[in-house]
Amino acid sequence: MKKFILYSELKPEKVEEYAELHRNAWPEICKIIQDSNMHDYSISIIGNKVFTMYTYTGDDYDADMKKMEEYPIMLEWWSHTRPCFSGHSEGKYYDDMKEVFFLP
Repeated sequence: MKKFILYSELKPEKVEEYAELHRNAWPEICKIIQDSNMHDYSISIIGNKVFTMYTYTGDDYDADMKKMEEYPIMLEWWSHTRPCFSGHSEGKYYDDMKEVFFLP
């Protein structure tokens, strides 16, 4: 099991659109995420800053992430969400944050 914490920034004019998409996340997308061994998945926003956290429980993270790209509905979802990111034109969406302290 591995915990991921990711950081990104949204285009200021796209914050509400991004939040609304996730308030109404498509059930098929949630299923794909879970089937990709990602659990306790949460997204939080402050201003235009996005923090995503999840626990990965699989054995091959890269393979599971690549498999997500094989679902046409996931590609459609990303066609709505990815343009909201400030790094979209460069294909940059998230930075992995380094955990420096954890108290279970």
